[in-house]
Amino acid sequence: MTNNDIRRTKDIDLREIMNFEFTSKSPDETIKFGAEIGRRLKGGEVIGLIGQLGSGKTHLIKGIAQGCGGEDCQKNVNSPTFVIVNEYTGRVDIYHIDCYRLNSVAEFEMLGFDDYCRGNSVVLIEWADRVLPALAGVDLIKIELAHQSQNKRQIRITNAPGYINIS
Repeated sequence: MTNNDIRRTKDIDLREIMNFEFTSKSPDETIKFGAEIGRRLKGGEVIGLIGQLGSGKTHLIKGIAQGCGGEDCQKNVNSPTFVIVNEYTGRVDIYHIDCYRLNSVAEFEMLGFDDYCRGNSVVLIEWADRVLPALAGVDLIKIELAHQSQNKRQIRITNAPGYINIS
C-alpha cells in the first residue's frame, strides 16, 4: 500500500491496543453496539469482519455507519454481495467491501483497496478472512462474530486502538 493515512502496524504504540468482547442479545442490540464503535472512529481505520452467514456482520456495519454519521443507515446499508463495494457518507467516508463472492486475493486487490484507505475514511470488510494476505501491511481491527443462539451473538474485537474501547 502506498497510502500513509491508514493505521499501519509499525506506527502503533502497543500500549494503546485493546481486545474486548460483547454479547448481543438481538439484531437491534448489535446495531447499537456498532453505533458505539462508529462514534469512536476517527478515520484511517480498516476493520475486518469475520463470521458465518447470518452472524450479524451487516447489522454491525449498519450501526458503525450510523455512528459515523451515515444517513438513513437502517434503509441504505446492506451487504454489497453483488456490487462488492458500497459507499456511505458521514463525518468520514465509509467503504463497505463484501468479499463473499470474490474468488481470490487478486480480485480483492483489483478493487483498488488502496484508494479507499485514507485518513478521512473507514473501510469495513465483510468476509475479511478470505483476503487476509492482502491486508498484511494494514493494522487491521478484527471483529469476529459467532452465533450463540437464534438471536444471541458473541462479538470479539481484537487489535482495536484504545479510543474504541467500549467495555
